[in-house]
Amino acid sequence: MEKSAIVIGAGIVGLAVARALAIKGYSVNVFERSHKAVGASIRNFGMIWPIGQPSGSLYERALRSRNIWKEIGAEGTYWYGTVGSLHVAYEPDEWMALQELFQLFEKERKVELLNPVKIEMRSEAVVHKNLLGGLFSGDELIVDPREALAALPGYLYEKHAIHFYWDKCVHYISENTIHIGTTEKHKADVIFVCSGTDMETLYPDAYSEQPLTKCKLQMLRLASQPQGWKIGPALCGALSLIHYNSFKAAPSVALLKERFHLEMGEYIDWGIHVMVSQNGRGELTIGDSHEYGLTHDPFDKEFINQLIFDYLKKFAQFKDWSLLESWHGLYTKHLKGETEIFFSPEPGIYILNALGGAGMTLSFGLAEEVTASL
Repeated sequence: MEKSAIVIGAGIVGLAVARALAIKGYSVNVFERSHKAVGASIRNFGMIWPIGQPSGSLYERALRSRNIWKEIGAEGTYWYGTVGSLHVAYEPDEWMALQELFQLFEKERKVELLNPVKIEMRSEAVVHKNLLGGLFSGDELIVDPREALAALPGYLYEKHAIHFYWDKCVHYISENTIHIGTTEKHKADVIFVCSGTDMETLYPDAYSEQPLTKCKLQMLRLASQPQGWKIGPALCGALSLIHYNSFKAAPSVALLKERFHLEMGEYIDWGIHVMVSQNGRGELTIGDSHEYGLTHDPFDKEFINQLIFDYLKKFAQFKDWSLLESWHGLYTKHLKGETEIFFSPEPGIYILNALGGAGMTLSFGLAEEVTASL
């Protein structure tokens, strides 16, 4: 007899879990409290970012996720770009860190160390004044998260017969049964709660026992570039070197962080590192900052956006800097450095959350791993 599964939440974690369960042979229904995905899954760069994951299981998980994104995109579900990423250096300590990372990565990753001439061949968008060099990685893939998250439910329905129920707020779970409103109930053999930053509606006591916080980040989008002009790979300034765990393996990164604390204290205080990706329409997505706490000011800070622009202009140049929109996102983060939480508060119920801003990069691979043991 076919087993049934319910997934609560239609963000990228919920969609990835629904897909993995369907592949395992479950009949899957997804319930989402809004009429479409509106959370962290659509408020990001759209970067599938293996370069940011440390070598080993997390890097392999990121590559698996990347391959799934590519497989689904290749069926015409959404646009994707296999553009890679380019990290650029303008100071000797930044360049030293990139050289160290190349030596660490070259045996297992698609990386190249580029001089300024080769960088110019890769991207017209890089500022060349005082440029010392860069590290290119071929692993990274870009999607437009708004387009992709809107298209995935239809794909999952057609491909895997996964049914979606929108505007359905699940407010209680008991004995493998979800409760919606006062009368609606649905039962399943397995229920996954993938609720993002909503840690208050379902199992709040269980969530409160976990060392979790929430992160607010500010981002911006620039107009589509004229005449189809492309920036090439996603671009990253040196501040990103102190943000990702994979880069901590380079000895120079610790010294680089000390300099940034001394010279760019405001950037460190607000968790700012600056990157830019380009979607299929030629629009540029820029960010971001990081503020931590369980409750956040709903108002964005203009000075943070200005700090992002100021640093971006040190390493990137575009044809059109017209601002289309700005926004902030929220995601759940583990306070002790774990890459996710996965636990069962009661038999047949599983909570998967707190991917710490790496949901686009890790969710598909992670979902296959956690469902494999069911």
